[in-house]
Amino acid sequence: MAANGKKHILIVEDDESITLGLEMNLRAEGYDVSVAYDGETGLARALAGGIDLAIVDVMLPKVNGFELVRSVRARGEKVPIIMLSARGAEMDKVMGLELGAEDYITKPFGLAELLARVKAVLRRDGIARDKGEEVVRVGELEINAATREVFRAGEPVSLTATEFDVLWCLVESSNRALSREEILKQVWGEGHHGTLRTIDNFVLQLRNKLERDPAEPRYLLTVRGVGYRFRT
Repeated sequence: MAANGKKHILIVEDDESITLGLEMNLRAEGYDVSVAYDGETGLARALAGGIDLAIVDVMLPKVNGFELVRSVRARGEKVPIIMLSARGAEMDKVMGLELGAEDYITKPFGLAELLARVKAVLRRDGIARDKGEEVVRVGELEINAATREVFRAGEPVSLTATEFDVLWCLVESSNRALSREEILKQVWGEGHHGTLRTIDNFVLQLRNKLERDPAEPRYLLTVRGVGYRFRT
């Protein structure tokens, strides 16, 4: 967050007309905005800190958007990222989410939709659950709702904001199966146009980080024909 208390958003986009439109409208919404026109510069600015959210195009000069996200996450940076792309194929969306992006918007997009997504991601990232220091301990896992920290066998597990929200959504409904539609609605909100495959992808990521054997999960179980549940 900027010294003036405003949220600071980084735009990494090589199309100057799109960048100008986004910058003007985000500033009008009360955000501080920085701009980078290539992936190399955008990556350096994202890693420098002080960014509350990054909006990153996929097709960028020097370093593409997928590589930018991969590099940011490999450094342990948790800054939320929304990806933009003219490529609307489901596999591109899945790849972006697998790499650690919080959201993926296909061009052309409506400005009102993008601003709503920005607000939703910032809201999720800033949530401090109104439950004091509620800590859930199951097996090797320790999940702290207030600090949004997760430990496995005493070792910290790095989760993105959205990974934590998907996990906590399931933890709050412990032992009750949630459909993919319910998870999508609870985590991303009404009106989100993500696919149900998005949920499968996030559960897979969580299993890889939290389970001793992701192929035989102890905590994040598939309920055939329904969705998923967290087993306590």
